[in-house]
Amino acid sequence: MRSMQCRDACGACCIAPSISSPIPGMPEGKPAGVKCIQLADDLRCLIFGKPERPACCSGLQASHDMCGTNREHAMLWLHELEKATAPR
Repeated sequence: MRSMQCRDACGACCIAPSISSPIPGMPEGKPAGVKCIQLADDLRCLIFGKPERPACCSGLQASHDMCGTNREHAMLWLHELEKATAPR
């Protein structure tokens, strides 16, 4: 899995997966498919690089496997990962 830079105007990783960690403005985390409150209208993270950003967000790195060549690929890949790792 090769790493890459985040794609502009994507935000898939801030929408598709669930996040169980507290997020400023979302103390219970967020469900899958829900836009993070910290995702700006231009689809950039408002807390990127800040200490209040959850560790799970900081640990998720863009890759060609996950992100593909477009936002739709990233949304689908992350949705399938969410389904595969959801508790039964």
